[in-house]
Amino acid sequence: MFRRKVQPLGDVLNQFLRQGGLEAPLLQKRLVDAWDTVAGAAVARYTQGKFIRNQTLFVKIQNPALRADLCMMQSELVKKLNAAVGSMVITEVRFY
Repeated sequence: MFRRKVQPLGDVLNQFLRQGGLEAPLLQKRLVDAWDTVAGAAVARYTQGKFIRNQTLFVKIQNPALRADLCMMQSELVKKLNAAVGSMVITEVRFY
């Protein structure tokens, strides 16, 4: 008889993604998709574009007053977005 090394499927998938270099892009995509949920529907209405570069989330906001309000909430948004993904993906948010 032989023994099998049984592992949960989630662990195997995470290991595969990590070895293939796909874990970070997947987490970044999840974080960008979580913006509408974390920021709320009212903010999402004024959001045009979102992307991540060098651990910074760049978000294009149409309304200047809303942009100023969100700048004051930057650290809170970073914490909530990273918590939504379950990993430290970004370190700051910039609005333009």
